Amino acid sequence: MSNLENKQGIIVKVSGPLVIAEGIPNARMFDVVKVGEKKLIGEIIGLNQDQASIQVYEDTAGVGPGELVETTGRPLSVELGPGMIKAIYDGIQRPLDLIFAKSGAFIARGMEAPGVDREKEWDFKPVKKEGDVVEEGDILGTVQETSLIMHKIMVPPGAGGKITAIKAGQFKVEDIVAKIKTAQGEQEIAMLQRWPIRIPRPVKQNLPIDTLMASGQRVIDTFFPLAQGGTACVPGPFGSGKTVVQHQLAKWADAEIIVFIGCGERGNEMTDVLIEFPELKDPKSGRPLMERTILIANTSNMPVAAREASIYTGITIAEYYRDMGYKVALTADSTSRWAEALREMSGRLEEMPGEEGYPAYLGTRTAAFYERAGRVECLGSEKRIGSLSVIGAVSPPGGDFSEPVTQNTLRVTKVFWALDSALAYKRHFPAINWLTSYSLYTENLEEYFKNNVAVDFNQYRQRAMEILQEEANLEEIVRLVGFDALGARDQLILRVARMIREDFLHQNAFDEIDTYTSLSKQYGMLKIIIDFYDLALSKVKEVDLKALFKQKIIEDIARLKFIPEDKIQEEYPKVWEKIEKVV
Repeated sequence: MSNLENKQGIIVKVSGPLVIAEGIPNARMFDVVKVGEKKLIGEIIGLNQDQASIQVYEDTAGVGPGELVETTGRPLSVELGPGMIKAIYDGIQRPLDLIFAKSGAFIARGMEAPGVDREKEWDFKPVKKEGDVVEEGDILGTVQETSLIMHKIMVPPGAGGKITAIKAGQFKVEDIVAKIKTAQGEQEIAMLQRWPIRIPRPVKQNLPIDTLMASGQRVIDTFFPLAQGGTACVPGPFGSGKTVVQHQLAKWADAEIIVFIGCGERGNEMTDVLIEFPELKDPKSGRPLMERTILIANTSNMPVAAREASIYTGITIAEYYRDMGYKVALTADSTSRWAEALREMSGRLEEMPGEEGYPAYLGTRTAAFYERAGRVECLGSEKRIGSLSVIGAVSPPGGDFSEPVTQNTLRVTKVFWALDSALAYKRHFPAINWLTSYSLYTENLEEYFKNNVAVDFNQYRQRAMEILQEEANLEEIVRLVGFDALGARDQLILRVARMIREDFLHQNAFDEIDTYTSLSKQYGMLKIIIDFYDLALSKVKEVDLKALFKQKIIEDIARLKFIPEDKIQEEYPKVWEKIEKVV
């Protein structure tokens, strides 16, 4: 029997993206197989005696019983090496530009394309020399991948020993750049590595998550901060501004590399991302944002099963750059579509359904994805700290946050930015509802804010939240008796709450100055509003509130957000001087 025949089994059933085959020799869970004459890419997701359940990542139309299934004997893996930055992949790491060149606007079935360009030559500069002893994760050399990113070629996990050969020069990714004498024998190291997508990459140790991932968005940084290595959930109905929030985070977040996963979004939404991202400028360097970005595009008309692979593909690529010591931010839009793929496969496997038809293991899979985030000490003899922050957008039908995907995501993420359609209709953006959102990193970040912004930053944030809460409590009374029937203190609370909402929380993503606010400016703006409130409250019986809120100073406070960062510090004393004159 030939070796080829020894690797094959026979299809006995086809049900959409699910194919059942029997007789596959040495079949293992999560091994990649080639299905049918077209050699469609699939992955074994279940084994029962001699039968294997295969999830196929391409359209199975025309595939029928009797056709052959060939195993590769390898798990579904991504290729890791120079050339991934600026790439636009599908869910199983096939570059969409290469596929377009080969098959046109639609992906032909059975199409294969390497995730990393095999022909391009890179300038490899060693940082180690012959005779050095290295361990797994050590950096052997560097490659300038883009003008913003230095790609570090690392000793793969599991390898370590004495370098017997290393050379500088121009190499393709498959060329051997170093040789290491390990306990198992001599190992050749190329710039290209492969890693199974369902297995997290190893780290030396997890570190405390106590550093802010600044985003320049006031409602996020001040009220509901996300830490580096943290996890966030952004649920919101259609039209509530999820995409703008994600663009703002990609552009301004304190991260060196952005991985954006579109897992099953509508074609037009993903098209917007593909058109807009290459045009975005990186504000820190002035270079195109794509020079530190990787896009994974999976639209709703692409095969359903590929959505399931897309988030693992993305997070494995993100972990690889984290291992180099970079701060990485990964955004998945939207994990609801990924969960729908799980639901479809579970239904076809005839598993017992959980809530709303989703599989009973939805919570476990969701947790396994988000738990790969973190701030870590990377493998290697020299200390390197990297972080991977994960932001998952969720699209609950009709904005119903009680549905299973949102609830399972909330159980494992520490930050909840609840997008509110009522705020979006009022043109209040970012439409993050300050009464229902929360961040569990606030306590962890208290010391960070004290040391890096101001000692009393946390008190001011707390005061602002209390005023907004009191406003919510008073709204019902206002509806019944009217604003003028309230006492002076309550009237002041409502007017100041409006200032917090309109002058601080509302932020114009398309205004050159207002799109980004530094932490010191956020503190200064909030301090002015709260100090103004305290001063007015201390004289609330003497001051005519109606006249006070018609004063020009109220406009001056509102205009602070449009004053450039380099001029804002000299503006605060002038504004405060005017406040003291009129109150």
